[in-house]
Amino acid sequence: MVVERKFIEDLMIKHNISKYLERRLSKAGYSRVDIQKTPIITRITTYVTNPGRVIGRGGETIDALTEDMKKKFNIDNPQISVTEVKNQKLEPRLVAKYVANSLERGVNARRLLHSVIRDIMSNGALGAEIIAQGKLAAKGAKAKSIKVRLGYLPKAGDVVKLIDEAKVASYPKYGAIGIQVRIVQPGTKFPDREIGKIELPKSIAAAGMGPRHQ
Repeated sequence: MVVERKFIEDLMIKHNISKYLERRLSKAGYSRVDIQKTPIITRITTYVTNPGRVIGRGGETIDALTEDMKKKFNIDNPQISVTEVKNQKLEPRLVAKYVANSLERGVNARRLLHSVIRDIMSNGALGAEIIAQGKLAAKGAKAKSIKVRLGYLPKAGDVVKLIDEAKVASYPKYGAIGIQVRIVQPGTKFPDREIGKIELPKSIAAAGMGPRHQ
C-alpha cells in the first residue's frame, strides 16, 4: 500500500507540474514534461517548440522558472532542461491544441479529424486515435462524439503505457468540446506483436480541409 500510495502521489505531482508548465510555457509551444527523481536532484525535461522562450536572455527565464518550481512543488534541487520538439505532428498535446483551435475557427469536425490523423500516420505513427466530444454542431444541436482511429492501439495491460496521450478543451461559440489524442510513436516495440506498414483508408487518404497543420 505504501508503494502504491507513493506511485499515485508521484503521478499527481507530475500532473500538477505539467498543468503548471502548460500555463507558464504556452507561448513557447509546451508539449510535455519528463521527470526523473534521484536522491540528489530532480531532473525536469520540458519539450517545447521554441526553447529560446523558456531559456530567456542569459538564462534568466529558466532561472526564474526553477525558483518557482522549488516554491510551488517543494522540490529541493530541480534541474530543468529544455528540449525542442522534433515533430509537432507526433506530439499529442500539440495536435490536440491544433484541433481545438481549428474547431474554434469553425472548421468541419469530421474532415478536420480525418485530415489530422492522416498527417499523424503519414509521419510514421504506428497507431493514432482522435476523439472530439461535445457541441460539434450549430447552436441547439445535441452533443455528440466523433472518433477516428487507425493502426494499433492496445486498450489494456502494461503496453498501454507505451501510448502518448493528451486531452484539451475547445470552446467554439456554440459550446465546449473535449478533445483526446492518442499516438503510438514510430519505432515503438510491443512484446506481443510486430506492427507493419499501416495502409490509410481512401476516405482518410483523400481528406482535405485547407492548409495542413505545421
